[in-house]
Amino acid sequence: MTILMFVLGVLVFTLGLALSVGLHEFGHLVPGKLYGVKVTQYFIGFGPKIWSFRRGETEYGLKAIPAGGYVKIVGRKATDLIKSGGYKIGAGEIENALLEHPAVEEAAVLGVPDDDLGERIIAWVVVEEGASRPSERELADHVARLLTPHKRPREVRYLNQLPRNAMGKVTKTTLGS
Repeated sequence: MTILMFVLGVLVFTLGLALSVGLHEFGHLVPGKLYGVKVTQYFIGFGPKIWSFRRGETEYGLKAIPAGGYVKIVGRKATDLIKSGGYKIGAGEIENALLEHPAVEEAAVLGVPDDDLGERIIAWVVVEEGASRPSERELADHVARLLTPHKRPREVRYLNQLPRNAMGKVTKTTLGS
């Protein structure tokens, strides 16, 4: 009877630990899925794989030692790093250069897929109230003069206001769609 109680205690402890780890890792999985990040693995435990199944792009499973777990998140795209023509370009520096133009009130910059360049730099600009709208060429030349020619926007789109989330942050992902 003592051995049976010991085995039952170890089993209950192990299941409780696995449940606790699973709930903790679930806290990483859910936001990733909600925000469209690619999550390839959700595992409870470490060591050799005991059991798993795949649903969509994610493999779920259990490993031999339930004292931990992990969620493998890959493919998150940074909207502030643009890879264009072999250069890594920070969107923020282009935005700051655009904001130095007297007619620009707000600016957001994004890289969009391009067959030749990898990503093409596009700027979304809100013109200062009462100012005349600068041409695309004028803004591109302005950025090239302040930074370097390869950082100039290839296209400028004009908006009345930039899209923002509830916290007031510009939602660049909605600009590209």
